[in-house]
Amino acid sequence: MIVRTLLFLVLNFGALGIGGLFTRSGVASPWYMELDKAPWTPPGWMFGFAWTLIMICFSIYMAALWPEVANKKLIIGLYVFQWILNVSWNPLFFSFHQVAVALVVISLLTLLVGYFLFAYWPVLKVKAVWILPYFVWLLIATSLNGYIYFKN
Repeated sequence: MIVRTLLFLVLNFGALGIGGLFTRSGVASPWYMELDKAPWTPPGWMFGFAWTLIMICFSIYMAALWPEVANKKLIIGLYVFQWILNVSWNPLFFSFHQVAVALVVISLLTLLVGYFLFAYWPVLKVKAVWILPYFVWLLIATSLNGYIYFKN
């Protein structure tokens, strides 16, 4: 369990690191600063804190899920698709200003993480709560992206 958790921590924080390359300059950019943002947009520091917690919890979730499922290829495929969606959102939104495409990407990511939560809840039972922070945060993040899309 520890080795699997460490592996997923490296993969998940690698995704955050790549995404962070596009976020840092994007958040301070005139383009982002001038956007009409949702009134429920959390303060900037909350994003780093939330994503750190989310990736720790998601790593534990994936490490717990791995030995419980027979179809490892499906889990790998879903995980890789999740990873790609997660990493691609930042450059789409912050660098390329493709708010609509980013909204599609984050919506797909939210659906995929929701699938992880609900499809594997019967398998993991109480351990499935480890993915709840990811799912809840994505619901919020999707609403923030949607607000920017519809209001700008």
